[in-house]
Amino acid sequence: MAGEANIAGWFEIPVHDLDRARLFYESVLNVELSVNDFGTLRMAFFPMTSNAYGASGALVKGESHAPSHRGILIYLSVEDIEETLDRVDSNGGRTLMPKTSIGDYGFIAHFQDSEGNRLGLHSMK
Repeated sequence: MAGEANIAGWFEIPVHDLDRARLFYESVLNVELSVNDFGTLRMAFFPMTSNAYGASGALVKGESHAPSHRGILIYLSVEDIEETLDRVDSNGGRTLMPKTSIGDYGFIAHFQDSEGNRLGLHSMK
């Protein structure tokens, strides 16, 4: 498998309120998430395109999943960081770090979602 795919294959974003978080991400990213229950876990899946670049994941509500600013930082790919941050701020989130150049690798920003998680955005624009 080495060399066939990037190392990250899946991500899970912990939430307190799945419905609130689903509406937040649908509004911010202009996507539709599908909700499923798996025993004690309730999950809302981000759209996934087979054989496309990048990993997909889900929002997860469960006893062992706690939103936080600490720990792993996931970067979501977006077309326009500033437009996305505007939607973050108008949908119950908060900009933590504005759009910042990372040279030849594009731009990044950090935000807090509706549940208190810290996430990143990445764009080449």
